[in-house]
Amino acid sequence: MSQRQVLQVFEQYQKSRTQFVQTIAELATRPQNIETLQNAGVMSLLRPLLLDVVPTIQQTAALALGRLASYNEDLAEAVVKGDILPQLIYSLAEQNRFYKKAAAFVLRAVAKHSPALAQAVVDCGALDALVISLEEFDPDVKEAAAWALGYIARHNANLSQEVVDAGAVPLLVLCIQEPEVALKRIAASALSDITKHSPELAQTVVDTGAIAHLAQMILNPDAKLKRQVFSALSQISKHSVDLAEMVVEAEIFPAVLACLRDPDEYVRKNVTTLMREITKHTPELSQMIVNTGGVAAVIDYLGDSHGNVLLPGIMMLGYVAAHSENLAMAVIVSKGVPQLAICLSEEPEEHIKAATAWAFGQIGRHTPEHARAVATANVLPSLLALYMDTDSSEDLQVKAKKALKSILPKCNYLPALEPLLYKAPSNILKHVVCQFSKVLPHDSKARRLFVTSGGLKKVQEIKADPGSALQEYINTINSCYPEEIVRYYSPGYSETLLERVEKYQPV
Repeated sequence: MSQRQVLQVFEQYQKSRTQFVQTIAELATRPQNIETLQNAGVMSLLRPLLLDVVPTIQQTAALALGRLASYNEDLAEAVVKGDILPQLIYSLAEQNRFYKKAAAFVLRAVAKHSPALAQAVVDCGALDALVISLEEFDPDVKEAAAWALGYIARHNANLSQEVVDAGAVPLLVLCIQEPEVALKRIAASALSDITKHSPELAQTVVDTGAIAHLAQMILNPDAKLKRQVFSALSQISKHSVDLAEMVVEAEIFPAVLACLRDPDEYVRKNVTTLMREITKHTPELSQMIVNTGGVAAVIDYLGDSHGNVLLPGIMMLGYVAAHSENLAMAVIVSKGVPQLAICLSEEPEEHIKAATAWAFGQIGRHTPEHARAVATANVLPSLLALYMDTDSSEDLQVKAKKALKSILPKCNYLPALEPLLYKAPSNILKHVVCQFSKVLPHDSKARRLFVTSGGLKKVQEIKADPGSALQEYINTINSCYPEEIVRYYSPGYSETLLERVEKYQPV
């Protein structure tokens, strides 16, 4: 065989390998092909190509492996069991930037599925190689490494701590200062994944000066970047008063409120999540949000939104209202009650209804004025219906019941209470009757209206155990009226009258 023929054989062999990995990489982008590729043993065929002498073949083989591993946990486990990870990690330090990016993609694709697989990536020594990649000149390599580190850290505190111990945080903070928007996004996302697990991990990120750099990007025009920035600030804020105060001290308010009108719904959701995490801690932090117009802005946001993105806004209003009478009144004055009433009646998701019921409980529990604001929005019958509906989830029933039991003892607005006399079960009814027993002795107009509306008649029909609190409340109500009026509206009185008519002998 001539030299030329030998070269042609090698050329054909290279072309075949190239065509093979490119085809597999392309097939791996379509879910319907994955099972067939897996059954054909494609993993074992791709592994030796990671060591190919041709860089393009190495890179494409890594890309194909990443796409396969990303698809499901079984394929990711096959990458681990195939002893592919050590070769990828070695190549991260030795190969060109294209291969490094592909190798980091495989590590990310494996790590994303479960803590066990993420731990397998860590156990192979990936962290050091990925952290070194964060110092690469090429922004695409940095981005791929940051993405992999974030996917490892997101699972639990132990994995997140390992990422921190490898020295990733200061380099991730440098990455968010780079000019490339895509790199900023992924670095901010990784910081969010690290901080979410514990106050200690969040403090580690804060100690590197991350808050100031994140705060500078809140009005960046890129929506995906803002999503990650607000997510990271939320994860920092949620852990403690001190961390929340440090976020607030970065002077992000009131500029943040402009993002509640952002076209991207996830930006809006993450802003309200941030506000929720800040307001839950102390009255002072809530008051700061109120002073910057945050409550009114969130109420407007609720009016323009639907579905799951409502949840943090509803909870934020509940947290604000929970702290004090004045803060609850701020929610009322900003027209929060009618907007929450719309959420309660129109949103189909039960967890949204449950959060709204809880928020109403926080608003209405302070004083009669607060309770009246809730009652006049016709919320009490809705809460009662949700509590009594057997199709309601247990959480929704509990939240609705707690809200009623928080609001009713403060509510002296009788027109809103009277409909409950006809529908409430005994455990709620006693709170309703108790309020009538408090108000009627001191209000002659209310006493008259209670008779003409049928309320007094309904009270006489209530079956209460002798000596019970409910019976005592009924007795107090009855004592507000002449005895013959009470008898007249008591069950069976008409029969008694008819008997007297029958027995009456005219003179």
